[in-house]
Amino acid sequence: MNTVKFSRSAMSLAVSMAFIMPLQTMAQEQTPDSEGEERDFFEQILVTGTASGTSVRKVDASYASTSLSEEQIKRLAPKSTADLFKAVPGVWAESSGGVSGANVFVRGFPGGGDAPFLTVQLQGVPVFPPPTLSFLENSTLFRIDETVDFMDALRGGPNSVVSSGQPGLTTNFLLKEGSDVTEGSIKYSTSDYNLQRIDGVLSGMIDDDLYFMVGGYVQQSPGIRDAGFNSEKGQQFTVNITKELENGKINLFTRITDDHGAWYLPTPLVEGVDNSYTQLGTLNRQATVQYGPDGTSESFDFGEGRGWDGSISGGSITLEFGDGWTFVDRFAYTSGDADTLGLVPNGDPVALSTVADNGQSATGAVTGNTYAGSTLVQQIGRWVVRKDIESFTNDLAITKTTEKIKASVGLYSANFSSDDWWTLGNHAYHVIQSGGENLTGIDCNDNQDSCGWNYDINSTGDGTTTAFYAALEYQFTDQLSGDIGVRNENHEIEYTVDEGLDGVITKAAQYDESDVALTAGLNWQLRKDMGVFVRYSEGSKMPYFDDLRDNFGRFEAGEDLIVDVTQLEFGYKLAKSNYNVYATGFFNEVEGDTFQAQPGAPVQVLTNEAYGIELDAAYFADNGFSINVNATIQETEITESPENEGNEAQRQPGWQLRLTPSYDFELGDYYGSVYGTLAMVDDRFSDNANSVVLDGYEKVDLGVVIRSDAGLSFELAVQNVTDEDALTEGDPRSVNSPNGRFILPRTATFSVSYQF
Repeated sequence: MNTVKFSRSAMSLAVSMAFIMPLQTMAQEQTPDSEGEERDFFEQILVTGTASGTSVRKVDASYASTSLSEEQIKRLAPKSTADLFKAVPGVWAESSGGVSGANVFVRGFPGGGDAPFLTVQLQGVPVFPPPTLSFLENSTLFRIDETVDFMDALRGGPNSVVSSGQPGLTTNFLLKEGSDVTEGSIKYSTSDYNLQRIDGVLSGMIDDDLYFMVGGYVQQSPGIRDAGFNSEKGQQFTVNITKELENGKINLFTRITDDHGAWYLPTPLVEGVDNSYTQLGTLNRQATVQYGPDGTSESFDFGEGRGWDGSISGGSITLEFGDGWTFVDRFAYTSGDADTLGLVPNGDPVALSTVADNGQSATGAVTGNTYAGSTLVQQIGRWVVRKDIESFTNDLAITKTTEKIKASVGLYSANFSSDDWWTLGNHAYHVIQSGGENLTGIDCNDNQDSCGWNYDINSTGDGTTTAFYAALEYQFTDQLSGDIGVRNENHEIEYTVDEGLDGVITKAAQYDESDVALTAGLNWQLRKDMGVFVRYSEGSKMPYFDDLRDNFGRFEAGEDLIVDVTQLEFGYKLAKSNYNVYATGFFNEVEGDTFQAQPGAPVQVLTNEAYGIELDAAYFADNGFSINVNATIQETEITESPENEGNEAQRQPGWQLRLTPSYDFELGDYYGSVYGTLAMVDDRFSDNANSVVLDGYEKVDLGVVIRSDAGLSFELAVQNVTDEDALTEGDPRSVNSPNGRFILPRTATFSVSYQF
């Protein structure tokens, strides 16, 4: 096998100070161990993954989940929602594409991009039922701000049965709620890339047992990779209303977002290009492209980038009745535009002389400058995707609890739609420099039909998912419990697509299939602070609109297009007062998944297997020092493929390690913490053929927080301190082209806030 190796700068190991805050929702409690001694331990409460919708202690749970508190989220200083997922064991998140459009992988599950095995929930309800559509994955629809209280992240486990039936990773964000005390905060943030951002949140009581929380942000910047104009900007506003009842609670929320940023793409790996490079700039943000059979011309502002302009509104009703009966109903309505406009590289960089009409030079379309034949140029596609989405989701569960049994039945229903208009391709040669301009004097540029490829569509899709699920937990003894769950899901899709924008429907699908998922687990609680578990589950990933379009021949041949997922997990749990250890071993098989390099390209059908271990551990010393270890080791193999059988799954490292120590201190009337993270990542293959290697790397983040009793806080966070220029991906559209997407460059962010 001939292997291309995309190099990075020399590795620079560094020792970093980092942090780990006390675990979210912890209560300290005295508990006798098996020998009758009194020992302290921490309780961490999970709210995601139970069929009943009720909470469970993490040390009692028979599945792997990670919780991040508001303080932990702030100190991770994520540049996007997907950036936060790096703190979850078993997850590989490529967040180098900007504020939207990440690639998220979990436990060796296959994938070529986006996040097909990720579901993002808000208040326990999926923000959009399809986990991934082309140019849209769930994290694009959610922005982190001061209104978020904490996040749960559940891998595998009962995922395949509850909620949307996601067999991979479900992340659930919970909003802050009001209380009898009126309180709030306001924060100003800036950065070395000229970020200007104001955050605010206010909560309190409206009336007896009626509470409110309101908050949001407004921000803009030229972007972490400077585009020369405000390429990242937006705002968000959230309202959360809570009514406490004698026997439960009613919650209503709405979250309105209009936020977008430049789409960062693979760059040519040539001299003069580093991790600050971006194709987008003042000289090329506006461009006219041609589409459709008549070559219709239209101008677009590619400074729009990728983002979300819409709202997510919903709520929940929780009621407790006599004799152990509980009723929970959670619902959400999502509507808005998730558009993508970007400058996408196509092929290798070349000398201008090889493509110029006169063989010597060409002229800048904006500046009029003459560029010599030795100038490096590259074809750039001007891609436009307009996507209008809408969904309504409801998840209802009724639970009966006795001394030995907890039995739940539920009904999950979701209606969703996506109306798409695309014009992809529209290639033209641009100068290779940040914001490099388009050129004239090149036939490809002056006559767009003469080079590259175009793929234009106008499509409409509607879907309905209805699932009945049931779960039973049984306490065999004080130490041994078991649970079993089953889900029967029906999935219907109506989809039509006009490929070519000529008004002719080229593909139409009416899809109606059902599938059964199940899970079963045993939990041995050896002591109140220690236990082990084993779990088996079967689940699936149903096809959505793009799956039907890309696999239309398979659909017409009668294939169900369902991706089957089988998982086996073993876990160990220990929660002491000054340390905790959670270790989970896993094996999974994903059968029938597909890979497509780009829309319109051939589809490969694959089966993958993976096994490994996740470690999430923390130690808290009495002197203010603490450290967290987050590690994943895994082996992946493509077990069935037309071309790549026996190879490793693309884009996923064999191991990851994150060390996050911190030290708390006092300084006169102030107190603070110094913190950071050292992240280490193994080599990965860029493609399923394993022909391109992406080097492993180390990245260091540092930060310090200073607070006063008066409510004033100062925070400085520096990410990628050594300015590591490692790659997260090669070029998925042209594997052997010398293109790659760098991790984000070094940034420094400073904020000052006042809490009252």
